[in-house]
Amino acid sequence: MVETGSATQPSSHHGKAVGISIAAAVGGFLFGFDSSVINGAVDALSGHFHLGDFLSGFVVSIALLGCAVGAWYAGRLADGWGRRRVMLLGSAMFVVSSAGSAFAFSVPDLLLWRVIGGLGIGIASVIAPAYISEVAPASGRGALGSLQQLAITIGQLVVLSSNKGLAGAAGGAAHDLWLGMPAWRWMFLVGVIPAAVYGVLAFLIPESPRYLVLEGKDEKAAEVLGRVSGVAEPEAKVREIRETLRKEHKSSFRDIRGHRFGLHPLVWVGIIMAAFQQLVGINAIFYYSTTLWKSVGFSESNSFTTSVITAGINVVMTVVSMLFVDRVGRRRLLTIGSVGMFLALTLTAIAFSQQRGSGSDVSLPDPYGPMALVGANAFVVFFALSWGPIMWIMLAEMFPNRMRAMALAIGTASNWIFNFIVTFSFEPMTDRVGLSWLYGAFAFFALASFVFVRTKIPETKQRELESMTGETYRRPERPAG
Repeated sequence: MVETGSATQPSSHHGKAVGISIAAAVGGFLFGFDSSVINGAVDALSGHFHLGDFLSGFVVSIALLGCAVGAWYAGRLADGWGRRRVMLLGSAMFVVSSAGSAFAFSVPDLLLWRVIGGLGIGIASVIAPAYISEVAPASGRGALGSLQQLAITIGQLVVLSSNKGLAGAAGGAAHDLWLGMPAWRWMFLVGVIPAAVYGVLAFLIPESPRYLVLEGKDEKAAEVLGRVSGVAEPEAKVREIRETLRKEHKSSFRDIRGHRFGLHPLVWVGIIMAAFQQLVGINAIFYYSTTLWKSVGFSESNSFTTSVITAGINVVMTVVSMLFVDRVGRRRLLTIGSVGMFLALTLTAIAFSQQRGSGSDVSLPDPYGPMALVGANAFVVFFALSWGPIMWIMLAEMFPNRMRAMALAIGTASNWIFNFIVTFSFEPMTDRVGLSWLYGAFAFFALASFVFVRTKIPETKQRELESMTGETYRRPERPAG
């Protein structure tokens, strides 16, 4: 990815860049929508297909394996096909997955549609921020790049609200709604609408200037740079992009090799950081929150409402993080987030230690029910303020140019793999060890993430990408005496 020019024309061009960036960020909306649609449907489809704990967890989590594959290949497809065509591919996969899941007649074909949707999510998780960085003016790249994470949280909020409305209209997710179809099928089918909108928008937005130069279409690239990015001398910028492309080499594993188990130490920092983002248990909230709150005595309606409130908190705190990340710094926010998550998860674990009953007949006595609710939502507050958006920012910033593409791909794949592990194991482990022990484990990883931030993660605030040399964090030396 390249700078779109330091010399820009007046801010009238920023409106076009914002509009185009929002259109591209619809991919992030679909990312959040499709990854959380299973939340309200999991109990109903488990009953419909008679899924045990293993298969139920596998249906929820198998999409994440598709995500890892989609993320790994998205960059290569984008360089070969162009950014817009890959967006169209992602849109098509979302449409097929949503419709296929809605009309699934057996477990095998449901798994197939979930994998296809996962491929689309993986593509969206890479292509949207890449495209935005290549068309946005340099002066606004940070804020516009953050639209991806904001769109993800809005997608989660919308789908949880949609699930609540559909389940409420039918009197339950397993009850028939329209055309003789139960509400859980409509939950999936609604996803066709934003997926189709994404496809239409992909037709309307311009191609990335970088890809146009790569294809030898210099005049079109200059037109996009001048009209959208506001570059004052677009022809000169085209020459600069072409020179950059000429000097670049195709990223490979050779660029990330090092003396720490075969990899550069900073690559391991990225991998472990991506793993911690999942090991603190955030997707236990967003994939299973409705089931979770029903399990401790909430009605189905109140469980959906609680899940919507949690998603709303996630959106608001992501906006707060966007406002402060460049002022406060990445490491400081991550440190605050780790401490806050540890305390909130510990509170939640204590609350669930008082759970009474088993199976579907469980409850939390006062005051432990409200305590669990406060703890879980406080956890979301601190996660959205820190590890939610900042992990993605750090993966895009902290690697040297020579290894950035490959290291980012490995970090993203690591995140999806650990997402799969946590999501797949959560439901079976709930029955085996109980929610108290699970949330205690999440609290342990939150505490470990604090130590990791303080000792290994570099600060990238206000540093140019070209200044990244591959060092991990080093404590400043104390003055003599």
